Amino acid sequence: MKNRKAAPIGVIDSGVGGLTVVKEMLKLLPAEPIVYIGDDARCPYGPRSADEVREYTMEMASALSNMGIKMLVIACNTATAVALEELQACFSFPVLGVIAPGARAAVQNSSNGKIVVLGTEGTIKSGAYENAIAAISPEADIISLACPKFVPLVESGDYRRKDILPIVRETFKPLSEVDFDTAILGCTHYPLLHGPIQSILPHGTTIVSSANETVQDVKRVLNDRGIANESGQCEAPIFYTTGELDPFISIAKDWLGFDDPDVRFIEL
Repeated sequence: MKNRKAAPIGVIDSGVGGLTVVKEMLKLLPAEPIVYIGDDARCPYGPRSADEVREYTMEMASALSNMGIKMLVIACNTATAVALEELQACFSFPVLGVIAPGARAAVQNSSNGKIVVLGTEGTIKSGAYENAIAAISPEADIISLACPKFVPLVESGDYRRKDILPIVRETFKPLSEVDFDTAILGCTHYPLLHGPIQSILPHGTTIVSSANETVQDVKRVLNDRGIANESGQCEAPIFYTTGELDPFISIAKDWLGFDDPDVRFIEL
């Protein structure tokens, strides 16, 4: 049991988006070792079929299982939408997704129950957020919008460019006549676009990311299962990518503030 407590938490994502969850884990769970896989070579997942997403997600989860993780966080909304229940049935360790925490945070933050879900094509098509929100607040008014250009902006590192505002503005045109007070960033890549998104959405809109709420769930499960790390040692995260190392390293440095992140290549 002692070894299990010291085992790492696995985090998977279609690419670098899950680093937004890792950032919250580093703040709230600094003693927990983290092993991360980003499937950058096959990103984005949003336009892919559900079968492809399930297959790729299972490959990442199996790789981390073989590394001896004690818990898995699917830090990808598209993968959570189509593969969460399957992975929970396949592995003995706890498997958490990001959709239920994001839905819960949106309902808690909305004053009028009018909520916009911003997500990938796959997440929006799945209806997972609508179902999760309706289960908490049946009277909620939910509007969903696919934002297919956002993930490539982040994966390419272009999220720091000033000239992405026209892309965001064009994406949000369908919302121009919609009344809402809360928007869910229904993809873990999107917090890296928080500034441009906030500047285009109506003034006063509450923007909700699932990252913090997800990590609160992780913390609760660690405590409930008695598997929180008590070694007192703090290990640096290990990151694996199926894609090129340099873009991943650059974004990890920028988003996490690491001088020299441990990023390695993995073939799935």
